[in-house]
Amino acid sequence: MKILLVDDDQELCDLLARYLAKEGIESDKVHTGREGLELALAGQHDAVVLDIMLPGMSGLDVLGELRKSSQIPVIMLTAKGDEMDRIVGLEIGADDYLPKPCNPRELLARLRAIHRRTQAPNDEVQESHEEIVEIDDLVIDHTQHHVVKAGEVLELTVTEYNILNVLVKYKGKVVEKNKLAEEAMSRSLTLFDRSLDMHLSNLRKKIGSHAGGQARIKTVRGVGYMYITEDAAVLS
Repeated sequence: MKILLVDDDQELCDLLARYLAKEGIESDKVHTGREGLELALAGQHDAVVLDIMLPGMSGLDVLGELRKSSQIPVIMLTAKGDEMDRIVGLEIGADDYLPKPCNPRELLARLRAIHRRTQAPNDEVQESHEEIVEIDDLVIDHTQHHVVKAGEVLELTVTEYNILNVLVKYKGKVVEKNKLAEEAMSRSLTLFDRSLDMHLSNLRKKIGSHAGGQARIKTVRGVGYMYITEDAAVLS
């Protein structure tokens, strides 16, 4: 696993890189947004750890540009207690976030979780022998790790892709919120954690509703979420 650290705090970058190296994870370090964007687009890394406060080009701007052509997993580093930055980052397409000062052990856990999620589709294909899953007008292609709707490839992040896979696997059944987080994000939700809600909001926008206007993903208040097939939506 090779990651890109983008943070103007050089001391923090050195600390994180040394810690991750002991765990077998290689790191490249840059300290400006534009350098980070250029390297992230080069396709040589498995994930990006991106600070929001960067000189010249903010981390949010970097993420926005990156998501125009790349779905590389991104963990945002946000100021402690800055909820708005976290929400905006998730809306733009961040896969996860951590507050600063960043705990190296927690970062390692999040990176490993992301790495497992990126490898999971291939494992699922080997176990189920289903390389292509078709549901309604969506085609989930595990061999290419993408989703196609009406012949167009949807630009889903790794997290959004995994959330959809979990909901489709249990289609017609309610998936409890924490179970969905554990299967799709490889972690439990913490108190006041809105990351799953934001990922679902983004996913809903990208996959749209059924042809008749019925929602594909239903929220069951106080419990979780459910994928409803078009036939079931019409009957209801």
